Amino acid sequence: MTPNQQETFIFNTRFGRIIALKEQGIIRAKSIRYAHSERFKKPVAVEASLSSAIISPEKTPVCPQALSPLVEKMIGATPVERFAADESTQYLSITRPETVSENEKLPVIVWIHGGSHEIGCGDLATADPSEWVKEQHIIVVAVSYRLGLFGFLGGDETRPANLGLLDIIEALKWIKKHIADLGGDENNITLLGQSSGGDAIAHLMISEGVEDLFQRVIIQSAPLGLRHQRQKMSAEFMKKTEALKNEIDVLKMVDGYKTLVPSVIKYGLKAAMPFGTQYGYFPLCKEEESVEMWKKNAQKYDVLIGLNNDETAFYLKTSEALNKYFGKGFGLKLMDKTVEKTTAFIYGNPAKQFAQNLADAGGNVYLFRIHSKLKDNHIGAPHCIDLPLIFGNESAWKSSELLKDIPWSRIHENGKKLRALWAEFARTGKIADTSEKPEILELKKI
Repeated sequence: MTPNQQETFIFNTRFGRIIALKEQGIIRAKSIRYAHSERFKKPVAVEASLSSAIISPEKTPVCPQALSPLVEKMIGATPVERFAADESTQYLSITRPETVSENEKLPVIVWIHGGSHEIGCGDLATADPSEWVKEQHIIVVAVSYRLGLFGFLGGDETRPANLGLLDIIEALKWIKKHIADLGGDENNITLLGQSSGGDAIAHLMISEGVEDLFQRVIIQSAPLGLRHQRQKMSAEFMKKTEALKNEIDVLKMVDGYKTLVPSVIKYGLKAAMPFGTQYGYFPLCKEEESVEMWKKNAQKYDVLIGLNNDETAFYLKTSEALNKYFGKGFGLKLMDKTVEKTTAFIYGNPAKQFAQNLADAGGNVYLFRIHSKLKDNHIGAPHCIDLPLIFGNESAWKSSELLKDIPWSRIHENGKKLRALWAEFARTGKIADTSEKPEILELKKI
C-alpha cells in the first residue's frame, strides 16, 4: 500500500457494522450518526442497526451556519464543497491507531469544538487528531452538535434551551456504550474542549444526566467571563428571532438572524457571543446555584483548565481599523493593555477562580497558561494558538494568518511535548513533575 492509499476496515460492534478507512497508521470512522432530531426538539438516540452497514456520507454534515470572515482569515479557508448543511447534525467521528492489541483498552479523548456556539463542526482538518493518535496511542472522538439558533437559543416549550448541550450528552452516551467495541476504554473518557467547546464542557460537569459518562476534562480558552447574567439578552434575542423559527430554508434562517443580534452597547462584551448555555433550563441549574454545583461535583472529575496568554489579540490585533489607530507607539501600548485586560476578564480570572473553587472543594485540578516566547511575534499567544499545538497537521495550517510569523518547527517541537502531557493527563488524571514540558507552557497544580 502506498503512503496515501486507503483501504476499508470494518468494525463489528453492538451498534452495527461500521465501515472505516485505514490509512497512514490510523483507522478513521467518519460521521457516524448518534442521534436524530427535528427542529427545536430534543435529540433521540439512534438505535443499533445490526442488519446493515454504517457508511459515512460522502460530504461531511455540518450544522447550518455562516462563515466567519475572521476565522477564514486567521485559520484558513473552509472547503465548503466538502460539507453539507444538516439541521440534525448529531454525528461523531472516531480516529484510532491502526494497531491495537486484542485486550488493550485505549484512553478516549472526546473533542468538543469551539466557535462561539455558532460555527464549526467536529471534522475540520485543522483539528484532525491523526498525529496525536499515532504519537500517544489514544482514541479521539470528534463530536458535531447543533449550533446557533438550532442548538443554543431557547426558553420555552416550542424552542427549548440547551439543545446543543443535550446533543453532546447523547454523543457521550453513545461513546460510553460502544467505544469498547472500537478499542477504547469506556471507563477512561476525557472531554477536551476549546473556546465555546470548553464552556460546554464546564457546564456538562453540572448537567443532569451525565453520571459516569466521563472522568476528566481539559478546558482550553473557555470564555467563562461571559457566562453571567445572560437571561435578558437571550430572551430579547429569542423574541427577535421568533419570525425565523418556521423558515424552511435553513440558510435563509441563518442569514436572517445576523441583523437581530443583541447590542454590545446594551449588554456589554457578552453580546459578542450571543448564543450560549442557558441557566435555569434543562439540563442546567439556576445561575445562582452554579458555583455550588461545581463545588459539589469537584471530586467527580480530574480537571485541566487554562488559556493562552494573549487571547483577545486574535480579535483586536487582527483588526485593520484598530491597527490603523493603535498600531504604533502609545497606541500600541494601549492596545497591549486592552488585550491584557480583556483576556483577564473573559478568560484568565474566570479560569483561575473556577480552578480554585474546585480545588477548595477537594478536586484534582491543574491550571495552565500558554505563552509565545517569540520576540518578533506581535500577536503573542492568541485565541486558537493551542489548536495547531494539540492537533499538529501542518498542511491544514499552512495558509493560516495566525501562524505567519511562527516557524512550523517551533509549533511541532512545542506541540509534541504538549500532546504528550495532555495524553498523560487523559490516561492517569495527573501530570508528573518529572514530565518534559514545552517552554511555552506554564503549568501548576492548584
